[in-house]
Amino acid sequence: MSSKPLREITPKRKGWLRHYLAGTWQLYAMMLIPIIYIICFKYKPMLGIAMAFKKYTPFGGRSMWEMDWVGFQWFQEAFKDSLFWKALANTLILNLGDLLFGFPFPIILAIFLNELRSDKIRKATQLSLYLPNFLSWVIISGITSQIFAASGLMNNIILSLGGQTVPFLSNTIWWRFVYWIMGIWQSAGYSLIIYLAALMSNDPSLSEAAYIDGATRMQRIWHITVPQIMPTISTLLIMQVGKVVSISFDRPFMMRNALVTDVAQVISTFVYDKGLKGGRFDYAAAVGLFQSAVGIILILIANKASKKMGQEGII
Repeated sequence: MSSKPLREITPKRKGWLRHYLAGTWQLYAMMLIPIIYIICFKYKPMLGIAMAFKKYTPFGGRSMWEMDWVGFQWFQEAFKDSLFWKALANTLILNLGDLLFGFPFPIILAIFLNELRSDKIRKATQLSLYLPNFLSWVIISGITSQIFAASGLMNNIILSLGGQTVPFLSNTIWWRFVYWIMGIWQSAGYSLIIYLAALMSNDPSLSEAAYIDGATRMQRIWHITVPQIMPTISTLLIMQVGKVVSISFDRPFMMRNALVTDVAQVISTFVYDKGLKGGRFDYAAAVGLFQSAVGIILILIANKASKKMGQEGII
């Protein structure tokens, strides 16, 4: 007599969804708020991407969907414009400088604060670094002028030491360094919080074991502390690489002046000057879409490179 395997039958429970939601509906109700926000203010505005392919005008009483379709006309116009490529080059230079000088700074600072034994010094340093993050670039640009102007604090100190006035804000090379320094000062505190939180999750027994084996402090930092926060570093680095082509508007706009326009004109200010001030919203949308597309490609490339280097990546 042949025995056939019996198929396992799992009876369906009636009302399982109502029973499940009876204890968790509050969590789903709370989750609806950010979901609605993301749909209304993140995904719905993406429909405006179509403006980059239309001859749009806010006048005439017609909606965007009724405007004439022009295809890639605005992209071709932007790519033929020498001012666009100059603004793109300035954007890359400023963002790469932020990446080169600004990205490692909070990592080094977080490790330094983690190694400090004095709680008072650690808390005072953290507070002094957190505060600039809450200042707008309008205020920071005023502080920059007071410090780096021809009659500012830095030049007064240089003159008192027998030196000559340095054109920090009128020389293009010096202006870039001032731009990077103020960017580090303003944003280091925010990244510092993330790295300190990552350091708090480190296993202290590894460092203690290395100390017993005779490892120096620098050896413990390099071979134990840094590898444990490497996933956090790689994630933030990937996100930062994706922003290389994009740049905020308020920072370069508030810090630029007529003497450094050649190096301070970036993509965001270019869109503002040529697109928004001129009422060319379709042209501005095309340039913005170009930035977003290149940013996504850079994130994918950086994510793939991170995985090949042994990190998890973000996708």
